[in-house]
Amino acid sequence: MKKNNNKKDPIKDRSRQLAQYARYSGLAFQMIAMILIVLYGGIKLDEYLEFEFPLFTLIGALGGVVLAIYFAVKDFMRPNNGSKPGNKDGNSL
Repeated sequence: MKKNNNKKDPIKDRSRQLAQYARYSGLAFQMIAMILIVLYGGIKLDEYLEFEFPLFTLIGALGGVVLAIYFAVKDFMRPNNGSKPGNKDGNSL
């Protein structure tokens, strides 16, 4: 006779929550780093070219945000079932 497995396993549920927390906190740090690196490049380029208006600083700030959002959306769209790209059946190797 089979056991009724209607109850969720609290250990697996907790593990899944921790994995998601790690994934999203890592994504946040990646976004912050990307914005700061591109912004720093814009600041240094403005200093090197001696512009009166901080054009490249603004471009760097906006470009960093756009890049960070792009990579965040790309990460959100990725399947979270452990499959590898190119493996159509969804099973990891």
